[in-house]
Amino acid sequence: MVTPPTGPHAAPTPPWHAQAAEEVLAALASQPRGLTTAEAQARLQRHGPNRLAEAPAVPLWRRLVRQFNNLLIIVLLVAAAITVALGHGVDAAVILAVVVLNVTIGLVQEGKAERALAAIRALLDPHAQVWRDGQLVETDAAHLVPGDVVQVAAGDRVAADVRWLRAHDLQIDEAALTGESVPVTKSVEAVAPTAELGDRHGMGYAGTLVTRGQGVGVVVATGMRTEMGRIGRLLQSVGETTTPLVRQMAQLGRWITLAVLAAAALLFGFGWGVRGLPAVDTFMAAVGLAVAAIPEGLPAILSVTLAIGVQRMARRRAIVRQLPAVETLGCVTVIGSDKTGTLTRNEMTVQAVVLAGGTVHVEGSGYAPQGALLRDGAPLQPAELWREAPALLALAEGAALCNDAELVPTEQGDWHLSGDPTEGALLTLAMKAGLQPRQLREERARVAVLPFESERRLMATAHAEGDGAVRVWVKGAPEAVLARCTHVMGPQGEPVALDAAWWQAQAEAQAAQGRRVLAVATATWPAARALTHEAIDGGLVLVGLVGIIDPPRPEAVTAIEQCRQAGIRVIMITGDHVVTARAIAAQLGLGAQPRALAGHEIQAMDETALRRAVREVDVFARAAPEHKLRLVRALQAEGHVVAMTGDGVNDAPALKAADVGVAMGHKGTEAAKQAAAMVLTDDNFATIAHAVEEGRTVYDNLRKVVTFLLPINGGESISLLIAVLFGLALPIAPVQILWVNMVSSIALAMVLAFEPTEADVMRRPPRPPREPILTGFVLWRIGLVSALFAAGIFGVYKGALLAGHEPALAQTLAVNTLVAMEVFYLFSVRYLKAPSFSWIGVRGTPRVLAAVGTACALQLAFTYAPFMHTWFGSAPLPLPWLAVSAGIGLAVLLVLELEKAVLRRHRR
Repeated sequence: MVTPPTGPHAAPTPPWHAQAAEEVLAALASQPRGLTTAEAQARLQRHGPNRLAEAPAVPLWRRLVRQFNNLLIIVLLVAAAITVALGHGVDAAVILAVVVLNVTIGLVQEGKAERALAAIRALLDPHAQVWRDGQLVETDAAHLVPGDVVQVAAGDRVAADVRWLRAHDLQIDEAALTGESVPVTKSVEAVAPTAELGDRHGMGYAGTLVTRGQGVGVVVATGMRTEMGRIGRLLQSVGETTTPLVRQMAQLGRWITLAVLAAAALLFGFGWGVRGLPAVDTFMAAVGLAVAAIPEGLPAILSVTLAIGVQRMARRRAIVRQLPAVETLGCVTVIGSDKTGTLTRNEMTVQAVVLAGGTVHVEGSGYAPQGALLRDGAPLQPAELWREAPALLALAEGAALCNDAELVPTEQGDWHLSGDPTEGALLTLAMKAGLQPRQLREERARVAVLPFESERRLMATAHAEGDGAVRVWVKGAPEAVLARCTHVMGPQGEPVALDAAWWQAQAEAQAAQGRRVLAVATATWPAARALTHEAIDGGLVLVGLVGIIDPPRPEAVTAIEQCRQAGIRVIMITGDHVVTARAIAAQLGLGAQPRALAGHEIQAMDETALRRAVREVDVFARAAPEHKLRLVRALQAEGHVVAMTGDGVNDAPALKAADVGVAMGHKGTEAAKQAAAMVLTDDNFATIAHAVEEGRTVYDNLRKVVTFLLPINGGESISLLIAVLFGLALPIAPVQILWVNMVSSIALAMVLAFEPTEADVMRRPPRPPREPILTGFVLWRIGLVSALFAAGIFGVYKGALLAGHEPALAQTLAVNTLVAMEVFYLFSVRYLKAPSFSWIGVRGTPRVLAAVGTACALQLAFTYAPFMHTWFGSAPLPLPWLAVSAGIGLAVLLVLELEKAVLRRHRR
């Protein structure tokens, strides 16, 4: 006898699915009429309540403090302190506003694991029907214990993991756990110990939904020992992931900080210790260098750029829950996608009808009655089926009558199904054959029915005929229906002898293509004869076989090819059967004969073998939650940036562990949405390809922002270094540098966040995740532009002094020249390698022109407004000097365009 586990950390449960129901009752010391109240109370003390454990909440103050453990935030706070020391409170307030923005974003992003666990807990039904003291009573589901006998009916959620004792027409939707696209028929028979979760037909699992029939089962696991609890433990074991952008920006912040501190220290040491300059003046010069070198606006523009990406994705039906995930999509190398509803429509569709006269192929997908019926490649006309294909018309009639589903058109132009998805597919077939199911049911009234039973695997209905007879229609599993048939309907509707072996081979051929196969048979007898299972045990006429599948989305096929061109590999990770998954994968273009691995094969592999497998295998079927999590980690260990899609509770751990978790918004569970970084409102794989395109655009624009801002700071810093090294006055005062960095530079850099997608963005390979944002090319460009800016700043400053102007005017000229160079550089940096002298490049976009106009207006105020003279020490400039500033800016643009041409020629 197996002893039931006890305590919150009990050993794994035995394979209840492999034991007979009587053995399970004995092992749990229970009875068919349940436990006594006293025994249930005693077990509740040992096992604990039937609920998922709650992780202790992190206090708000601790989460808040954690946000400041970021070097870039510290740099911003230091910059704010410097501006306060300079007596410029407005700019300090702006910097602090940036800090508040970044901290707020961090706080909002935290706690996704806790929210996902809370969503799983919400799936557990608060009430259960349980046998206690020999009576059926309703109790709080938290009070269930192993050994309790519970009863469920259609519409109930299973409140704990149970082993079924009785099952009458019992079907359960286990999609949240297994990804199975249709409800699973349950029975009381034991299965092999190695059976996958989706094949354990004698088991019911907490949180799953009863869609049909009734069942009685004995509770074998509660709380954290259920399958839902196991997923909760997996979710808790997954640490928080970080994105390539967060890592790169942290690295960039460290580089900037170290460079600024080193340069300021060297500057102070050289000026005070070597040149003997006054300590206070040298210290202020060092402060000015720090202000010049720190790109104060970068974090704000980073957040804005990501937010713009979020808005663009939302317009394309992708809702981003975590800002950094926007850019992470741009360097995704592998997408692990669920099958049902993401790569497929999640609408069962008849694709083939096998008749005695040949196979009819059915076009179209989903429940919309659109699509031709093709025989030998030629379309059949619905109005002529009675003459050209009477057997097909008869099968369509039987499919509509032996059916409990309803299809109703909606105002949006699609069709709403009430009932079983397979029966919905049969109704659509009937409509494609020209029938109106609702009208047909009124004309051929149902007089009797034998509901589907898992033991017999068929359904039968009887319908009144006009001559006092009844027409019986039977549909079900091919082996169950064929065993009851003696004849088959010939091409013209005549009965001919049945070749059972040939028809069985046809059924197997359809199943090998991943299709669910149903057989349809008929019989006619007197109205006085009752419809019983004994009456249909023989003498039926087989009409034909129907091959049904959840077909691929056409747009998913296109999106997968687009991903392949972009260097992104797509693999299928599904809970569905291997044969079905491989067939769909072939139709999607994941290989002519894609290699597939089943869950038990994944289970048998160690980490090294699994890493080898993920390099070659395109389809992973019957994957349990821990298998999906292992696959994500194996891909990441191979150096991939992984996007993972999913909709069920079983997907939540893998979604959280992936670099970008993508949940389905339409049919996804709340647990999956809370664990994911992005939610697709249309559940469509093609939307992921659009999101990748937006992610790459976001990164392009971020790189343009960095390449724009850092040379400005570099040019300012170099000019200050030159001044101190050679004992000269500062060409731009620290407070003037802060004006440029926080006002003009931000106004111009912000527009780069709105740049449109470049034409070749989805024809490039993914960006290596470890590639720094400061690549060799970007560093070269920063160095070149910094030198040009320093030369321009120092050149006009010295020129104005040599011309006899006051230092205030010379500094104002230097500031205006710096802004003019920024404006012309903006037109260049919009195309890092392509020429800017095109009509589109010169014209820019409306936002570019607006930003340039804003920067010019601000500089006019800086130059000519008296209060600006007081605040910043500026002075009005004669108009010829403004022309000099503009000319130097144009010269910078010409030099950079020449550099682009040389680099393009060198690459060719």
